[in-house]
Amino acid sequence: MKILLSAFCIFFILHAGFAQERYLEEITDSVNVETYTYIQKDGQNLELDVYSPAFDNETERPVLVYVHGGGFSGGIRNNEGTATFCKKFAQRGYVAVSITYRLLRKGTKTGFGCDCPTEEKLEAIAAAVEDLQDATYFLITNWENLGINPHQIILAGSSAGAETVLPAAYQPPYCYGLESGPVSYAGVISMAGAMADTTQIYADSAIPSMFFHGTCDNLVPYASAPHHYCSEDREGYLMLHGSKTIADKLQQLGKPYWLYTVCGGNHSVAGSPMFDQVEEMLTFCHKFVLNNSRDQIHTIIPGEHNCDYPGFNYCAN
Repeated sequence: MKILLSAFCIFFILHAGFAQERYLEEITDSVNVETYTYIQKDGQNLELDVYSPAFDNETERPVLVYVHGGGFSGGIRNNEGTATFCKKFAQRGYVAVSITYRLLRKGTKTGFGCDCPTEEKLEAIAAAVEDLQDATYFLITNWENLGINPHQIILAGSSAGAETVLPAAYQPPYCYGLESGPVSYAGVISMAGAMADTTQIYADSAIPSMFFHGTCDNLVPYASAPHHYCSEDREGYLMLHGSKTIADKLQQLGKPYWLYTVCGGNHSVAGSPMFDQVEEMLTFCHKFVLNNSRDQIHTIIPGEHNCDYPGFNYCAN
């Protein structure tokens, strides 16, 4: 009996150890990619790509949903960089998803800068958020076929994609107003993102959050400032609250976050973490989302804050 019990304990320990390592270390080199249409809008098929580890028997895997950038006028879901990023997560045991969404500023003369009326900026963001919610609902309703855990959906976005995932992440499910049904998220990763309204972040809506941002970002503010630093007399004047401001609010609420500050960094921080800080993202997902860490972390990459925007005492001026 003791021998059998010991054998069972050894099996249990090994199995538990594998389960923990699964989301930190590679479990496979081979990744399957499938494309689905999650909804049709305005005559357009909105598609998503699902990256999953090949030969995997797990049936309830956590999901990373990535939203690309491009100023709501460009960008695609399946470029080489995005595919590589999603495959890295799938190789660790996650299911990674990259979505297409409506680009309301595509082909417009004013783009998404200071000449784009504020109302049209907000409309572009709202449309992208709605599409992200619909994509999420597609995943939730097909969770068994996809082999995912519908309660462990993590959002990630770059630039315009981050401006999409942040308001979606903190919005309570009952506020969505979707005909498709309510959705909610387990965590969010923002790369050079911001949001217009932080009042929707409160104790019950806050979720584990990771932020990457440069202090000299001239398009999306690191703290609080106008979008593109437009002056008040411009049509595109819109106050935004970036990573530092959101992290400060989460700190006040006692909620978990990881702020990754690049001193002197510009808007390139919207994309560089997908290549340079994937391990940190995987650690965040494993520690904060899957294992419920309550930590509040601020990682500072030293550098000169060589821009005209407000400085911070942890960056050299």
